[in-house]
Amino acid sequence: MAIAQRKLASTGVSVSPLCLGTMMFGAWGNTDHEDSARIIHRALDAGINFIDTADVYSRGESEEIVGKALAGGRRENVVLATKVHGKMHDEDPNQFGNSRRWIVREVENSLRRLKTDWIDLYQIHRPELDTDIEETLGALSDLIHAGKVRYIGSSTFPAHQIVEAQWAAEKRGRERFVCEQPPYSMLIRRIEADVLPVCEQHSIGVIPWSPLAGGWLSGKYSRGGDSPAQSRRAQMIPSRYDMSLPGNQAKLDAADALGALAEEAGMSLIEMALAFVTSHRAVTAAIIGPRTMEQLESQLPALTRTLSAEVLDRIDEIVPPGTNVNPNDTGWDAPWLSDSSLRRR
Repeated sequence: MAIAQRKLASTGVSVSPLCLGTMMFGAWGNTDHEDSARIIHRALDAGINFIDTADVYSRGESEEIVGKALAGGRRENVVLATKVHGKMHDEDPNQFGNSRRWIVREVENSLRRLKTDWIDLYQIHRPELDTDIEETLGALSDLIHAGKVRYIGSSTFPAHQIVEAQWAAEKRGRERFVCEQPPYSMLIRRIEADVLPVCEQHSIGVIPWSPLAGGWLSGKYSRGGDSPAQSRRAQMIPSRYDMSLPGNQAKLDAADALGALAEEAGMSLIEMALAFVTSHRAVTAAIIGPRTMEQLESQLPALTRTLSAEVLDRIDEIVPPGTNVNPNDTGWDAPWLSDSSLRRR
């Protein structure tokens, strides 16, 4: 079956409704480069033409794997996205962040690792309070004008910072962010209240990460079954998997209810979870992040899966629109909440 593609905002670029995320290729997940390349090739053969990575994923190893997998003529037909911001050196504080100094240097490293002359979508991985957004947009604009980057985007920006970036671009004559990459799933719906409407209003494409809620919607976890506390990610992000926390207990209950609904609707929970994300009118593509071929195969059916209005209404009954089942699942700890000096005199 032919895959119906979607336009990435107003760029005119067509992409598949699923984007292959490669965070799990390399030291963070699948350390077998050849196996990772096979997964990438299988995704491309299935109709996915959109790949997302980042410099910080296994400190460049993921980008290297993608670059090797796309060698030999595959690069031309792929919309390739990567990101900058993450800490790339343990001791040098300037190998990190959203400064012109670092962006201009790091894009060259990403181009080299990806074995390409251009990046289709270059994204700022997280906002940074102590770097002026005009500084960041200025550097990114220069990269576009130099032909090294085609489009620019943001990732996990709060709604007000998305708007601020649009205003700064208009005021200073900079290139603007055409895409935002937020966390979004059936369990993590807070962005429906602000980020998604803002993106739609400003004609910004949306490519959500973690549509399976970090494994909670994989169908693996349930009451009386495997516990998320034993997952690979639990050690990395305990606040999202510690089962002593009420918010995580509530996620398990919701996942059970959603799993039952998916079974009733004649599909897997994975298929329903991915189709839910791509059903939102503001969303361009959902980013999947398989570590194994088996995981990829379980997700590919969602390329053509749609949900009825009845199923979407039932999902709303289980997890109300605009809410996170666990309030800790924001994807980014806002410093103005975690740093008391930013909210006290």
